[in-house]
Amino acid sequence: MSLIERENPREIKFTPGINPYAAGSTLVEFGNTKVQVTASIEESVPPFMRGQERGWITAEYSMLPSSTHTRSRRERSKVSGRTQEIQRLIGRSLRAVVDLESLGERSITIDCDVLIADGGTRTASISGAYVALELACRKLISEGVIEKNPVKKSLAALSVGINGQGKVIADLNYEEDSSCETDMNIVMTHDGEFVEIQGTAEGVPFSKEQLGALVDCAEKALKKVFEEQKRALL
Repeated sequence: MSLIERENPREIKFTPGINPYAAGSTLVEFGNTKVQVTASIEESVPPFMRGQERGWITAEYSMLPSSTHTRSRRERSKVSGRTQEIQRLIGRSLRAVVDLESLGERSITIDCDVLIADGGTRTASISGAYVALELACRKLISEGVIEKNPVKKSLAALSVGINGQGKVIADLNYEEDSSCETDMNIVMTHDGEFVEIQGTAEGVPFSKEQLGALVDCAEKALKKVFEEQKRALL
């Protein structure tokens, strides 16, 4: 008997070029979750990178005040631990698929602003960040700033979980995420390589068999995400 109950993600859509001032941008939608993602280019790198003839990619993440059921306060002077963790996840996920030497000594900052949060905001942000980054790098090539695309592989992420019946479901919305026994975020490349796996048993511990089912479910569901990314980048 299969442990996977639902392997199809919610309706996924990428709308590229939503911001005329950004080097690359997209509105990413995973069901009711909506995130605006923009990429900005700077002709400099952080101090610790200077003189290395390599570029840098970093990310910022925020949830707008009306993105959840109750108003989220803007993080002005201090960023929460959750926000820092998500920003670092997005940044290192992107750097894993980029040749930083080909980027040259310049930085690309990815801004992920959650408009509506209905589960999976960090994974939607990563999936949209790849699209915005790809568009920004294409702009650099078209302007003759760099010779080749530094993005080596496409990248996407998805949440999977184990519900109260011990079954695996893909792309959790807020209600499912709140009630699941296990929640896992998986970041992968289009050719099936893993960039990061974050998984926690919120209630009942999960078995090795269930772990395999979680990974299999994510891999199958992510095919749809990669298809939609490719469509948006045509």
